[in-house]
Amino acid sequence: MFSSILTETVSGITFQQILICFCGSICSGLIISLFYRFSMRASRAFLITTAILPSIVMTVIMMVNGNLGVGIAVAGSFSLVRFRSMEGRSSDIAVIFAAMAAGLACGMGYVTFAMVISLMICMAGWVLSHLNLFGQNQNLRFLSITIPEDLNFADAFQDLFASYTKKSRLTEIRTINLGSLYELHYEVTLNHPEEEKEFMDQIRTRNGNLTVRSTLMAPVSTEL
Repeated sequence: MFSSILTETVSGITFQQILICFCGSICSGLIISLFYRFSMRASRAFLITTAILPSIVMTVIMMVNGNLGVGIAVAGSFSLVRFRSMEGRSSDIAVIFAAMAAGLACGMGYVTFAMVISLMICMAGWVLSHLNLFGQNQNLRFLSITIPEDLNFADAFQDLFASYTKKSRLTEIRTINLGSLYELHYEVTLNHPEEEKEFMDQIRTRNGNLTVRSTLMAPVSTEL
């Protein structure tokens, strides 16, 4: 498993060796893509990209077989293309780099190692996702409250937070609708989740029945 099938420079590599490395990289990519498909929500295009990424990295590494440092730098730049124009989840980045690692191993001839390590990474991810080590606090909420500009938000909801939450923290303030409204973002821990509707109704009576949003997940900008 720790022996490379490539013993020559790129000029001495045979077509059979290239075919073995290519098949190994595709298998590694499929292992990672199938795991990600069943464990997380991902688009079809992203899964296909993850499946073929190891073979692309493998090709780059083979072409610069005489200079591994250049190969890693070039292959690394590929993994960042997706995240230059859109926000990515931390799990997306992990999968991208796992596919890159598999392609790097195949490009150096360690085909069996690439497939085994891909399987081990997926198994480790599955185990960690089913353990409660990193489970989110079920009482945690992220509130977004819209208020009119003439409402003093400094103490407008303090009594409600004291009654319905264990702790609260104002994380962001911004103006919307050309400055006629404010949008407040809070991170709160509820005393009793079953009182969430009553809590939101009380907020609505203070903010003039403007928008109140409660989410379980952190905003994308703070997720990574």
